[in-house]
Amino acid sequence: MVLHTLPIIVLLVLITASIDTSWSAESGHKGKPLFYRNPMNPAITSPVPAKDEMGMDYIPVYPDKDRAAGPAGTVKIDPVMVQKMGVRTGMAMERNMSRLITTPARVAFNEESLAMVHSKFNGWAEQVMINKTGEHVNKGQTLLTIYSPELVSTQEEYLLALANARVLAKSSLKEIREDAKRLVRATRKRLTYFDIPEKVIRQLEKSGEVKRDLPIDSPFTGTVIDIGVEAGHFITPKQRLYRIADLSTVWVYAEVYEPDLPWVHNGDMAMIEVASQPGRKFSGTIDYIYPYEEGKTRTVKVRLVFDNKDGRLKPGMFADITIHAGKRDKVLAIPSEAIVRSGAREQVFVVTGPGTFEPREVVTGIEADGYTEIIKGLKQHAVVVTSAQFLIDSESKLNEATAKMLEANKTTKNNDMSKMNMKTEPAEQKMDMSGMDMGGKK
Repeated sequence: MVLHTLPIIVLLVLITASIDTSWSAESGHKGKPLFYRNPMNPAITSPVPAKDEMGMDYIPVYPDKDRAAGPAGTVKIDPVMVQKMGVRTGMAMERNMSRLITTPARVAFNEESLAMVHSKFNGWAEQVMINKTGEHVNKGQTLLTIYSPELVSTQEEYLLALANARVLAKSSLKEIREDAKRLVRATRKRLTYFDIPEKVIRQLEKSGEVKRDLPIDSPFTGTVIDIGVEAGHFITPKQRLYRIADLSTVWVYAEVYEPDLPWVHNGDMAMIEVASQPGRKFSGTIDYIYPYEEGKTRTVKVRLVFDNKDGRLKPGMFADITIHAGKRDKVLAIPSEAIVRSGAREQVFVVTGPGTFEPREVVTGIEADGYTEIIKGLKQHAVVVTSAQFLIDSESKLNEATAKMLEANKTTKNNDMSKMNMKTEPAEQKMDMSGMDMGGKK
């Protein structure tokens, strides 16, 4: 690994050295170097010529009055060189950002749109109209017909109650008329409790003929996902006849790990992709966060709702989901590639003038969609470098090391001057005192 990266490091050093040499030549500075710096680490310097552990000569650093004004590490590059280096820039702007959480997911039925079809009476399945799973049915569509002696007798009771009410309607006694009406209502209600469709009851009232086979209709529009009846079967209320699902919406289950859980909230938007629809993304929202954790996976299940009117999402599919959690509006952000990370410090290079780049330490926040939040260190509309930072960073460190060395030399000279002043001051005082003594004797 070291052998592979070594040529790259040497190449970068040579490029940096060439840039430094070209600037020194252009500046026209000659004379004695200020100091010599290590070609691999600008922070290592020597007052005399030296070689590093690889045998490379230390690079002489000359005083340069043309260096860019500004904080230590500010770099000034000729515009032609900037173009050759391929320097690109971006701007710090306010954006809407959120934390991106990517995790596997699974498409499932919307449990709120599932229906189990049972009969509320005993009987025999006569004609099964819907006999294939996957069939689409509409609300009120007949699924099958059932012959039930219990329903036949209930129909007869209802017709007798109707006939009795018509006869007793001419009675002079109000109580008799009301009792006849109550009997009609009670018998009719019994038919509705058996889930006999309203249209069948009206037809019974109109024709006055008892129907042997009565229909069972679908409770809503959906897709048949399970069938538990065949023609000729004896049916009881315990037996499930059909299972119907409305697939116009589906649920998607995702597993969120503990570190990401504080960011996730109900209503957060999410996008999923499935293998059967390459290149297409489906949008949904978090509907529910389960209040317990899965012990084996150390994750918390999250349920999302997705619109599925076109039926592209099939329950049972696996999907890749990206949750846009912790959404924040008007966040100051820059392109993520503009950030130079070196240990615990993060910095960017701000364009302060034509060919002038100033290093600026920043405090970063969340990262999403190729952008990083800037909490501290930049203002809106600041222009930052997004490419070729490694070359600028190398020269910036050189300038910073030069500035520190010059400051150290200046401090040393000031200390030397102070010591000289301290030595001469007592002598001057002594002369003054002797002069005063001589004057006194006179």
